[in-house]
Amino acid sequence: MHSIPAFLHSEFRLNLLSFAGNGMQEPVNYIILAIPVFFLLIGMEIIFDRLRKSGYYRLNDTISNINAGIAEQVTGVFFKVVVIGAYLWVYEYVRVATIPNNIFTWVLLFIGIDFFYYWFHRLAHEVNVLWGGHVVHHQSEEYNLSVALRQGAFQKFGSFAFYLPLALLGFDPIMFIVISQWQTIYQFWIHTKVIDKLHPVAEFILNTPSHHRVHHGRNPIYIDRNHGGTLIIWDRLFGTFQEELEPVVYGITTPLETWNPIRAQIDIWRDMGKAIRKANGWKHKAGILFRQPGWYPEELGGPIRPQPVDRQSIVKFDVAIPYWLHRYVLVQFLLILSLASYFLFTFESFPAWQQGLMAGMVIYSITAVGWLLELHRNSSWMETIRQVANVAMAILLMQSKLWSLSVGGGVILLSVAGGIWFLTKQKHLRYGVE
Repeated sequence: MHSIPAFLHSEFRLNLLSFAGNGMQEPVNYIILAIPVFFLLIGMEIIFDRLRKSGYYRLNDTISNINAGIAEQVTGVFFKVVVIGAYLWVYEYVRVATIPNNIFTWVLLFIGIDFFYYWFHRLAHEVNVLWGGHVVHHQSEEYNLSVALRQGAFQKFGSFAFYLPLALLGFDPIMFIVISQWQTIYQFWIHTKVIDKLHPVAEFILNTPSHHRVHHGRNPIYIDRNHGGTLIIWDRLFGTFQEELEPVVYGITTPLETWNPIRAQIDIWRDMGKAIRKANGWKHKAGILFRQPGWYPEELGGPIRPQPVDRQSIVKFDVAIPYWLHRYVLVQFLLILSLASYFLFTFESFPAWQQGLMAGMVIYSITAVGWLLELHRNSSWMETIRQVANVAMAILLMQSKLWSLSVGGGVILLSVAGGIWFLTKQKHLRYGVE
């Protein structure tokens, strides 16, 4: 049997997360490194969409999708000790064997990761408390590559436990982290309507765009189907496979109807909390958490049943905003995306206070953009404060010598220019969303 190349052991083991006193550091994050490729492909799909006039993309929906992904990534860097550390702890102290690192066990581990992903993903659609972390990914009423980036910040707290049997069996943490990241990266390209169906052999074995379109549908025949990650064979084996037949209506049965990325993450938890407080007895309260999404006891109206949907009659959530505000939001979003990318790529090189400051600024900024897109009645104030805060943050970080003059000066210049332009225009806006 052939050994895995030595650099995979030396480089990654030197970079593995420091945990339980073993002196290891964090591994390479291939998902973050893949972000430029993701945006390149999204750009290509947008160009294709414009040339074909297919209407796959709306600016507000696309920004909302990416903002949800930004929220997940920015908050996720603070919680990786929990999700990676749990696997490492089981491997270091509880494992029953040590699986050798060779090409055959890498293949075996890939199958194991995909198998446990299927069961996590399936249960995330069948157990409400797990659905609370996963629902964010399904909220978009469109289907394009930007939807792949729409992720729930709380999902990691439900998913990591499903993979612990692999640590117990003795699969190396480095192997696990690398393969699980690539299994996630694979799922990016299947979020598209540009590709119809692949060769029948590929459609039988792999999760494809056609299969995953079904998964994102709220048509009654499509709900809770096709949970596979890379392989679709698990759905075929365990009875959850559904062929793409009728036109797909995308989204969730109760649409979110906001572009606010914070509400996208927490609305379901707020609703669960309200229902639990109103439910009679611990059995009903536990049922709201652990039964299927949409289940309510009779005193709260009983379970919600999926209703037939008609793609022609569906009215997607939208808010009409002036063309100048579209342009302004797009420019500001690209600047926020640059700040978020800088934060993710340089996170480990800065002290904790700067990490918290930049993370807070990114979260505040994407929320301000979401409010602008829906003309929230306080969005003007929120945006003005954001631009002032950008200047203050840049000055503070330059004084602390954590930002160079060019970086800080650029942020100040763009914030001042953008703030002045916005203030001269915003007086003509008609706000109203609460």
